Amino acid sequence: MTAPLNVLIVDDEPLARSRLRTLLGDCQQPAAVAAGEAGDANEAMALARRQPFDVVLLDIHMPGTDGIALAQALAQLPQPPAVVFVTAHAEHAVKAFELDAADYLTKPVRRERLQAALQKAERLTQINTAPAPDLAEQWLLISERGRTVRVPVSEVLYLKAELKYITVRTAQATHVLDDSLAQLEGRLPPRFVRIHRNALVARDAIRALVRQHEPDEGDGWAVRLAGIDELLPVSRRQVAALREALASCS
Repeated sequence: MTAPLNVLIVDDEPLARSRLRTLLGDCQQPAAVAAGEAGDANEAMALARRQPFDVVLLDIHMPGTDGIALAQALAQLPQPPAVVFVTAHAEHAVKAFELDAADYLTKPVRRERLQAALQKAERLTQINTAPAPDLAEQWLLISERGRTVRVPVSEVLYLKAELKYITVRTAQATHVLDDSLAQLEGRLPPRFVRIHRNALVARDAIRALVRQHEPDEGDGWAVRLAGIDELLPVSRRQVAALREALASCS
């Protein structure tokens, strides 16, 4: 059985905190408990530093430091909680989501809506607390000619989007993967760096950043990787990041 979410309720109105506490007791999927309450930002930060919370139900308009500033401070904690804003002022929704809030609830809060917000918060909590993948055991599963090939991510030199597919290049072979480069980037370890809107390369495979002339693009930059002769174009906006990657590998 999954443990209930530990929730911190932050609101300067005692009646509002009481209502949220009652609603939390009615939530079952996931279950949640009011593990702490605070009437202002200072009290909330003191509680959050003493114990970790999974979720903070956070009012925006409070005396002193407001909820937006408090959310920014909470995000700097070693184990930042998921934030669900609870307020009567819907005009702050855009700002709330700019802070990667799990959800935004308007008062009066309904149980069904709170339950949905907790589900979103739970998913964020699971993502943030998931153990880092062991690179040695991470694979790309690629279907080739009726069979499934397991390509170790540790052997991949680059991934390049080609129409609806991704070319996966190792020192020994070239594979074709049916996937989205943007989604794949989110699942890959940080050893990969983007060099172009359509390409990612392994940092430790980078050997040089060189000048290159393209008939369509004119003078530009390309990257040389270990183990292959192919040069990969680098977009102008990524040149600085590539130089940093080279410096970190040297």
